Amino acid sequence: MVSSMLVGMEMLMLFLVLLVGLSLGAVLGVLWVRSRESHVQGIGQGMVDQAEVMQGLDRLQDTMRDLEHNRVAWQGQFSQQVNDIRHSTDTLRRETQSLSTALRKPQVRGRWGELHLRRAVELAGLVDRCDFSEQVRLDDGARRPDLVVQLVGDRQVVVDAKVPLDAYLDATSTDDEDEKAAHLRRHAQQLRTHVDGLSSKQYWRSLRETPEFVVLFVPAESFLAAALETDASLIEYAAERQVVLATPTTLIALLRTVAHGWTHEALAEQAAEIHQLGRELHERLSGFGSHLDNVGRSLNAAVGHYNHAVGSLEARVLVSARRFNDLSVTDERLASPRQVESTTRSLGRLTPADGPVELHPVDRRAAPDEDEDSPTLAL
Repeated sequence: MVSSMLVGMEMLMLFLVLLVGLSLGAVLGVLWVRSRESHVQGIGQGMVDQAEVMQGLDRLQDTMRDLEHNRVAWQGQFSQQVNDIRHSTDTLRRETQSLSTALRKPQVRGRWGELHLRRAVELAGLVDRCDFSEQVRLDDGARRPDLVVQLVGDRQVVVDAKVPLDAYLDATSTDDEDEKAAHLRRHAQQLRTHVDGLSSKQYWRSLRETPEFVVLFVPAESFLAAALETDASLIEYAAERQVVLATPTTLIALLRTVAHGWTHEALAEQAAEIHQLGRELHERLSGFGSHLDNVGRSLNAAVGHYNHAVGSLEARVLVSARRFNDLSVTDERLASPRQVESTTRSLGRLTPADGPVELHPVDRRAAPDEDEDSPTLAL
């Protein structure tokens, strides 16, 4: 690629030199024709034309010198850029080869997939050991999913990140189209086999409140796209076996939805708690109102009994006792007890605007003109 670019640059410079030469020849031809036509006008005029031609040649030479200087500078910069590109390409090729070699090892590939999975769930806003757990050991101890995401309603989703990549790496390392197509078909078949393996594990039977599916996390979009190019029914095949294929893009969208679900679940729990507190408060207010009504009834009964006692005292006791004053036994006058005319206010009539009133006795004999509308008792 670099050699072809250098050859193209050389051809461009030859074309420019040829174009300048043709232009110079055309100028010389025009000047020669003009000089021939004006030769009859005198040798002096011919000398003037020759001087103009020399000046034009000098200017053309200066222009050619500038072009050559710019060409050399541009060619040096271009060569430096080509060398930088070659160095970057070599570095990238070595790193890609190292990564490809490392990913052929199952343990390295599994750890690499787990790191991509953890990064995806953290980008979705989930928190370790709160919204998700890694390497959860199930009851039987033989199965251990890579990630368990906590959903709303105490539900859980299992995510697996162990994806076979041997065939895909073989496809990227060859330039033969037929061989590459064969490797990609093998890559799709490996994914199908892995889907069957995940489906047979049935993680949902060992976890509480787990939907009957498991998410197969594919660490890169290109891995899944390459498999779908040769096996377009792979997604449907996995769905029929309770396996959902997810790439970083779709998994982040899924887990962000889960994170929003956590938020809405917390709000719903708070709303339910507020509703329960409201019900309890209403029940307690109802009971307190009943007790308060009983207190009011008891107070009214006590007032009635008090008034009956005052009437009996006035009619049967004090009348006889005042005769001691008439008989000059004593000069001290007996005070007459006052009857209580106030009653308790009904709880249903009580409003926040009403102010409290106090229970006080009323002496009808001492205040015969007092207003009949006496205040009531507020509790």
